[in-house]
Amino acid sequence: MSARASILQKLRAAPRQERARPDLAGHFQRFASLDDEVARLRHWAAMMRAVKTDILWTREAEWDAALADWLAAHPQDSLLLSDTAHGRRLAQRLQGAADAPRIVCFDREVDGWKAELFDIAAGFTSVRCGIAATGTLALWPDEAEPRTMSLVPPLHIALFDAATLYSDFYSAMKGENWSAGMPTNALLISGPSKTADIQQTLAYGAHGPRELLVLAVLPPHIAIHDVEGAGR
Repeated sequence: MSARASILQKLRAAPRQERARPDLAGHFQRFASLDDEVARLRHWAAMMRAVKTDILWTREAEWDAALADWLAAHPQDSLLLSDTAHGRRLAQRLQGAADAPRIVCFDREVDGWKAELFDIAAGFTSVRCGIAATGTLALWPDEAEPRTMSLVPPLHIALFDAATLYSDFYSAMKGENWSAGMPTNALLISGPSKTADIQQTLAYGAHGPRELLVLAVLPPHIAIHDVEGAGR
């Protein structure tokens, strides 16, 4: 018998000790104060803005117009879109606008157009859900909207349905039924890409977008002044 087989045999023969599963739900009870929907949104926004994330509150019927206005005020020479319902809607909104960026559709294998891809100014993607406690967006890239779209362009524009904001990571996993299946890559984004060297000099954009704009689509029953508060 080989040494490897002997070790494995001993491991399999060793007595097994059942251990109690950790009480994850109890652990995350410390976020119970974020159970209120408006409180969750305010906390999420504060956490994201603390790391230089721009948030544009909007409504489902007008997010494309709101983004078109933002792009007019913050010109981008090109914008990467997916062949999805939200990508097509934005492309239609920007079509014919004098100050609109050049629209590039992600419809090819990456290897065939890397040079052009890395020159695109902004990428537009959807968001699976949000996490209030850490100020996070969760993205589930797929074939139609691969992770390249949110990682390569210097500006990432994320379309976020604020009704899918959870108090904490555990609640997001349970609420979105992650145990039933996940993509090859799930992205948790808490602001623009940033890193620091040994001298503690913080640099943005080293490993991904240096700017992040979130189009936060509020549900009808929540007013913008509710989430912004008196101080903004």
